[in-house]
Amino acid sequence: MKTAVAATRATDSAAAGKDLGEQVRQTLGRAPAAIILFAAPHYDHKTLLGALRESCDGCVVVGASSAGEFTNELQGDGLACVLALGNDGAEFRAVVGRGVQADPEGAARQLAAGLTGLSDLRPVNRAALVMTDALAGHADILVDELTLATAGQYRFFGGGAGDNAQFQRTTVFCGDEVLTDAVVALEILSDKPIGVGVSHGWEPASAAFRVTDADGMRLIGLNGLPAVEALQAHAEETGQTLETSAPIPFFLHNILGIETPAGHRLRVPLAVEADGSVLCAAEVPVGSVVRVMRSSHESTVEAAQLATDAALAALGGHRPGAALFFDCVATRLRMGEGFGSEVAAVKARLGGIDLAGCNTHGQIARAEGQFQGFHNCTAVVCVLPE
Repeated sequence: MKTAVAATRATDSAAAGKDLGEQVRQTLGRAPAAIILFAAPHYDHKTLLGALRESCDGCVVVGASSAGEFTNELQGDGLACVLALGNDGAEFRAVVGRGVQADPEGAARQLAAGLTGLSDLRPVNRAALVMTDALAGHADILVDELTLATAGQYRFFGGGAGDNAQFQRTTVFCGDEVLTDAVVALEILSDKPIGVGVSHGWEPASAAFRVTDADGMRLIGLNGLPAVEALQAHAEETGQTLETSAPIPFFLHNILGIETPAGHRLRVPLAVEADGSVLCAAEVPVGSVVRVMRSSHESTVEAAQLATDAALAALGGHRPGAALFFDCVATRLRMGEGFGSEVAAVKARLGGIDLAGCNTHGQIARAEGQFQGFHNCTAVVCVLPE
C-alpha cells in the first residue's frame, strides 16, 4: 500500500492540522484513504482534527494523544505526526467502543461488532491499530476480550493514549471526535500479511513476591505485607534509594514483572500511597507472582531491534512498506536523550521505509507467536507490506 509520513512543530492547532494534511497530499498526490494521528497533549485536538480532515477530503482518521512523537525525520515531544495510508491492496474502517471504565468487556464487544472482517469470507489478512484511553484502565481485559470476540483472527497493535506522564487527561480520536473513556480501532484488511513484533529487554532482579492484595491499579500487598516494603527492601539490598514522597527516579529503573508462561509482563509503579500501597500504570492481578525487574540502555535498544525483526519476519517474504513503532513514556523518561538511539535502531532495521510512532501509556500487542496482551515499557512494532 502507498503511504506517507508527516510531522509538524507548529504549535497552533489549526495550522498544525493544515500542515500535516498538505504534506500528506503532496507526497501521495491525492487524499489518503486513512490517517493515523499522534498528537501531543497541548494541542486543541478537536481543532487539529478538523483542519487535518478538511485538508484530506474528510478521510478516515484514528489516533490518540501521545507522550513523545517520532518519524523518520523528527523525534521529540510536543509534536504531531501522521502515517497516511492509500487503499492500494487494503481497506480501512474506523470503529469505537465506549464506556471502558464501567464495562471494558462491553466496550470490546462494541468494537468487535464494527469490524467488517469478521463477516468477510475472503482470504484477507486482518489487523487493527487499537488505541485506548489509558486513564479508563482495564486495557488487559480489553485485549483479552477483543481476542475472544474476534476468535483470534486479528493481529492487534497500539497502546494507551498519553499525556506526557501527567496522568490528567488522555484521549483517543475517531473521525473528528475526541473521546475519553473509549477505545478506537483502525481496521486493516489487506491482501498481504501485516507483521507485529514485541519485546522488552528487562530481566528479573529480585526474589519472587506473591500479590496478596490489589484493587485495580493499586498494588496493596506483597507476601502479606504492604507492597512498598518489598520495594524498599529491594532498594536497600541493591544500594538504591526509594523516596516514598518522590519515587519516580527509583520506579523508572525498577519496574514490576508479572510472571506468565510466555515471560514477564511489565507494570510501571507510579506512586506510593499513605497506606503503603503502590499505584501502578496498569492492573496487577491478585494471586500473580511478580519480581522487581532491571534493564540497561543496551538491552532496551536490543529489544526494539528484536521486535522489529519479528515484525519483518511476519511479512512472509513480502517487502515492507511502512511501519508504526510504540514504546512507553517511562522508557523515554528513563533513557532521556538516549531514547533517540532506540528509535534510530528501529529505523536502521527497517531500511528507510516510512515510520511513525509515539510514546504511549502502555502498549498493546496480539499476534501469532508473540508475547500477547497489554504491556508497559515494551517495544511494539507493526510493519505494513509495500
